[in-house]
Amino acid sequence: MRAVIQRVKHASVTIDGVTKSAIREGFLILLGICEEDHEEDVDWLVHKIAHLRVFDDDQHVMNRSLLDIDGEALVVSQFTLYASYKKGNRPSWFGAGSHEHSIPLYHAFCEKLTEAIGKPVGTGEFGADMKVELLNDGPVTICMDTKNKE
Repeated sequence: MRAVIQRVKHASVTIDGVTKSAIREGFLILLGICEEDHEEDVDWLVHKIAHLRVFDDDQHVMNRSLLDIDGEALVVSQFTLYASYKKGNRPSWFGAGSHEHSIPLYHAFCEKLTEAIGKPVGTGEFGADMKVELLNDGPVTICMDTKNKE
């Protein structure tokens, strides 16, 4: 499971001209899922993201988590995080998980992150053509991969 976590002042996702979800300060999370991912990957990633200390404290040091600031989260499925670009110039998506495998894990991730931060998580729509807007704060962008836990 791969995630690109962006610290944002606000973010939203729009589908067919209609805003599906919008958040204020917190994280925009682009989430990619592969066939090798399981519930334990969801649990590890949710814990890491909820406790990731990248928000400023009173001394302007990144020492506060999403929980500490009562922040929000928006999770957008992003199969392109598993792009293979080694051969030629047109990426292939063979590394991304199938819909049948990925959709339940995407929903589990969103549900567990909702529980972890104590408020509903905004979502996109799996497989939809989405327009994502954000104001990246910092910018702070962190990439995580559950296959590289150490």
